Amino acid sequence: MDLDLSTLRTGLLYFIVLVCSLCIHEWAHAFVADKLGDHTPRLQGRVTLNPLAHMDLFGTVIFPLVCIFVLSGGFLFGWGKPVLVNPSNFKNWRRDDTLVTLAGPMSNLGLAVLAAVIGGLLYKTDPRTTELFMLIIGLNVTLAVFNLIPLPPLDGGQVLRHAIQMSDETYLRISQWSFFILLLALWLPPVRWVIVTTMGLVASPIVMLYQLLAGG
Repeated sequence: MDLDLSTLRTGLLYFIVLVCSLCIHEWAHAFVADKLGDHTPRLQGRVTLNPLAHMDLFGTVIFPLVCIFVLSGGFLFGWGKPVLVNPSNFKNWRRDDTLVTLAGPMSNLGLAVLAAVIGGLLYKTDPRTTELFMLIIGLNVTLAVFNLIPLPPLDGGQVLRHAIQMSDETYLRISQWSFFILLLALWLPPVRWVIVTTMGLVASPIVMLYQLLAGG
């Protein structure tokens, strides 16, 4: 591991952007749940943009840092502390729980679009900001697409759970093995191709927006 100043700078930039993106993702879950009538996240102090409220020691700190400074293979991912909700507080629990679930990935897509707009407008003033804003776009598109994979307990798995009315027992059983299932799936070239292609399709119009505003 060659930890020179340039590598350290880039790694810390990746880490800071990832932590902020993960915290906004979890805040969005909590915020929408609170607005839809479930105040459980508010009582747990999760309706806040304070990163400390959403950080998971392993998923937000240790795992991402290992990806950045040890693995150095282009793979970077992480997760925040799950937001707990009580669906019985919702008026339409299946619909509202789905909206809460989708709020996380949608917040990442919104952050990517916001970065494209701000970054594109700032480009003419300081082109050096390109690295930062392209990183924000790339990481948030990755988080959005990855979280929408239909595998419990990812957000996509929760959406699938409601779509097919999966039993709690089946959901929990799959969740216990989902990390290993996901790792195995990612070793398969067709699965990686689908995920990477989807990320590219989602990122393309956002990057085009950035380029349009930047005058390129």
